[in-house]
This record gives sequence, C-alpha cells and structure tokens, in this order.
Amino acid sequence: MDTKTFYGARPQTFLVLVPENPQESDGDLSEDDDDPIEDPDYHPTQAEGTGDSSFESLDEEEAPSTSSSSSQPPRKKSRKGKHTLKTVSLEEPEDTSNPSCPSGPNKSTRRIWKHEDIQEFQVPDSRFEPPDSSPEEIENFLAILVYMGVFNFPSLEDYWHHESRFNVIADIMPRKRFQVLRRFIHFNDNQQCDGSPDRFYKIRPLFEMLRERCLQIPSTYKHSVDEVMVAYKGTRAGTLRKYIANKPDKWGFKLFCRASSSGIIHDMLLYQGVSTFFNVALSEQEQTLPLGAKVVTTLCKTIKQPQLSIVFCDNFFTSFSLIQHLHTSLSVKCIGTVRPNRTGGAPLVADKDLMKRGRGACDYRSAEGVIAVKWFDNKCVNLLSNACGIMPFSSVKRWSKESRAKINIPCPSLIPAYNEHMGGIDLSDMLVHLYKTPAKSGRWYIPLFGYILDLCIANSWLVYKRDCGLLNQKPMTLKRFRLAVAQSLNRVNKLASKVGRPSLSSQPQQKQGYTPRPSRPKPQPDVRYDNLGHWPLHCDTRGRCNLCPKGVSRWKCEKCNVFLCLNTHQKCFVAYHQR
Repeated sequence: MDTKTFYGARPQTFLVLVPENPQESDGDLSEDDDDPIEDPDYHPTQAEGTGDSSFESLDEEEAPSTSSSSSQPPRKKSRKGKHTLKTVSLEEPEDTSNPSCPSGPNKSTRRIWKHEDIQEFQVPDSRFEPPDSSPEEIENFLAILVYMGVFNFPSLEDYWHHESRFNVIADIMPRKRFQVLRRFIHFNDNQQCDGSPDRFYKIRPLFEMLRERCLQIPSTYKHSVDEVMVAYKGTRAGTLRKYIANKPDKWGFKLFCRASSSGIIHDMLLYQGVSTFFNVALSEQEQTLPLGAKVVTTLCKTIKQPQLSIVFCDNFFTSFSLIQHLHTSLSVKCIGTVRPNRTGGAPLVADKDLMKRGRGACDYRSAEGVIAVKWFDNKCVNLLSNACGIMPFSSVKRWSKESRAKINIPCPSLIPAYNEHMGGIDLSDMLVHLYKTPAKSGRWYIPLFGYILDLCIANSWLVYKRDCGLLNQKPMTLKRFRLAVAQSLNRVNKLASKVGRPSLSSQPQQKQGYTPRPSRPKPQPDVRYDNLGHWPLHCDTRGRCNLCPKGVSRWKCEKCNVFLCLNTHQKCFVAYHQR
C-alpha cells in the first residue's frame, strides 16, 4: 500500500524570494538608476551563497571589510529593499477572511453594507380582456336559468345529455358555452374595489339596479318590514353568512326588505354587520338607535307619501323610541309587536294575572300618542301602535279543547290590522321559493344573483296580476308567466335559433292508428310583433291557418312556428304580425 495514500500526500512547497515590502517590485529601478551594470561573470562567495536556509543581502555600509585580493570582481550594489526566502504551498489556501471582503482578482473592491432599506418594486396590475359575448347571448343565458327554475334536473349536464336531453334548453345554447358564461360571469370590477368598506361589492351594482327598479313600482300606503334569508351553506363568505333558527333557510345571507301587503318588494338593505349603513346618511339621533330601529328608519325614508303610510314590523324592530322617531322625523305611523322590555315602561298587567281572566283578555296603557296593548290568545302578546287603538273590538275564531269546536273570542282592532298587512314579506319569500333558480357554485355571490333573478320575476308577476285585476282579465299562473319571460328573453328581437341538434318533435313520426294532434305553442305577444326574423317556411304537411278560420296552408312562420295563409297578397301572414 502506498504510504501517501494512507497518510495523505504532503503538500508541495518551494522556496521563493519575496520582497520585504510588497509594494516594491523587481522592475522598479527608480532608486538604482546610477548603479553599474551587473557583471555576468560574478559568482557569490561561500559566505554570501551558503549558510542558513534564509539569508539577507547587506548594504554597503553593513558589509564587513575584508582584505581579499583585488582580482576578485566588484560586488553588485544591493538595492535598498530587503528580500526573504519563504516557503509557499502550491495548493490554494482556504479563505478564512471576512466574507464581507471579497477575495479574488479584484481584491481592492470592498462590499459596503449599510443599515438601509431598498425601494419597493412596483408591479403593474394585471388586465384581462373579458370573454367574447353579446347582449343577445346574455339574454339566452338568463333564459336558460329561468327555464331551469321551472324544470329542475339533478345536474346541469342532464339538460344536454343524449339520454335526458331537454330540447327547450339544449336548443338555445351549447352546454360548453353555457358553462363558460356561468364560470366567468361577474357583476363588478375587482380591481376597483380595493379598500372599499362594502363587503358585498361583488354583487352591489346588480343589487342597486334592482333596488332602483323596485322603488319605481307604485306602492300602497301599508308597508311591512321584515328580514329575508338567502340560502347559502358555504364557508367562503366568512361572517357574511348568518344563522336564524326560525327561518326555512337557516343559513345564508340576511336582507332587510320593505314590502306592500300584496307582496311586492319596494326597498332592500343588505346586512353586513358594522358596515351595513356605510352608504346611508344617518343623523346623530338615528345613530343612537338600535339596529332594528335604524333599519326601519332607513327603509322608510324612500316612502313617497309618508304622511299617509303605516309601517308594520315584528318584535325584532319595534320599540317605543322607534315609533316616536318615525312620527317626529318622517311622519310615518307604526304598528308592531314588541318585547316586554321595549314598551317604554308601560305598567301592563303581568302575564299570569292576564291568563287568569281567560282567553281574549286585554290590558292597555297609552302615553304621548302611543298605546301599549297586551292581549292573551294562546299566549300573551305585546303590541305598540300610534295608528289605531283597541276599539272597536272584533272577534276571531279559535279552537277550543273543552268544547272541541271553534269559538269566538274578543280581539282588539289593531290585531287584525297587524295580521292582515304584516305578511307581505312572507308572501314574496314563498313565491321566490316556488320556482328557484339553481345557484350552486363555489362563489358566494352566485346565490344572491339567483335570488335577484327570482325576485324580479316574482315582483313582475305581482304587478301583472294587479293590472289584470284592474282590467278584469284572468291572469296566468306564476309558472306560465315565468315560462313566458324565458321565451321572450330567448326570441324577442332575434332571428330564429338554429343552435343544437334537431328536436325529436320536429322529426316525422309514423302514424299508427289514431293519435290526437298536439296543440301548437303560440308565441308571446312581444315575440309575435317584434318585426324581426318572421319569414315564411314551406312544410311538407298542411296546417290550419292561425288567423282565418277556414284557411289551410303549407307555409308557416319560421320564428312563430304557426301556419298562415300565404296567398297572392299575403294578407294573413302580414296581418298576423301587425298589432
């Protein structure tokens, strides 16, 4: 075995002549310009060339005087600097110096570190172009959502699947395009909402647009204020999601609404905690009111004729201070149930004493134009009112366990008034839940978008129903009204749709015996008279004209899908599309 391998190879060294002053160089002859030229035949003596492993060249003044023969050549004049023999290793030495001082070819450069911060690099905001779309495509997208509220399938893909294809929806738009629009739909620019106190900024523009339209609907003089829950069980909304135990949808977003007794919503307020009233101008007196009183005051400010109006609210909102404030600041009357600790200190009879008097017993006190009433029905109920009192008494029917029949019990006059006009919010909530737009999504504001769409249809149907009552006409049901809205969104002011595979109903069927002829769907009036895309289409079969009673034709309107007589003057075809 090689000993070098076992013990390790010794570092290779050699002797080198190093000047004592590193700043001096061998080529620097500035001090020796007058010295004679070195003799090439000069050889150092034994005293000069031998001795220790290190030696020094002496100056002329330090050289010893000798009596050597004159034949010896003269010595070279030594330079001023002294030189030393040193042992230098061939291996690279380890850098044990300060890491802040760089070593290398540029040893003179030093890195200077200071206790200072650097400037922040400003990254520009990203800008993305919205996907290609058009107003007609958004209308088709809304039409599909309205249809889905009536025809509820387990999943969205089932409407386009070949085994469960629903032609009414699948012929409007391809499935992939619908999913793209549903994925990228937004209602506000996220890059313009930094630092905003509004926690509902993603849905705020659409919400304000709906609120402005609702305020334009003529209202009655009797209003109700209550809370509405929009169902949402996700966790991405944070503390915006609330819980109310006595609601059908216990988890979701809370809204405060003002509605008429017919169920039409006229004003809304999104609840978001402390910042609920960030865009509402409140006076110093209104800021001291509790939350329920602030909500009622804010919603009542948009009433057009407050001197003739009455507001009904439940015990979450009603208090003695609220009734006084509404009367003094807005001239609005109020009737509502109240909790016992908010009656303003009215000395009413205790519940146990009132229950001893029997069912229908009543006690009341009044002060400053406000009356406090306690009435015993199934349990004791407290009410405050400055609009009407207890007279005249009426009677209501209640079930009696003793007699096993309904009996009449006395009732103050403000009780029937409260029961009749307080249910406007509940009526609107029921209509919204009958045909609900599917709004399952990872984004928390999509359920609010679905609620806004359903509320628009419910409000429109209630206005349509009210107008039909004034015109003595029979209104269509809410389901038929919703389908008519979807059809109008899909067809009005558009050409005939040719998207998707042909429906099964358009394919010729083989006749097997007698089959009753199905009724043809008639177009909506706004589609029939929009004067766009109504072209005659020749068919293989004949049909009865939809205008003249005896006409039979092979021509039908491509958009309306009804047979019309196409004679020389085209009277039936033209007259059918004119009002």
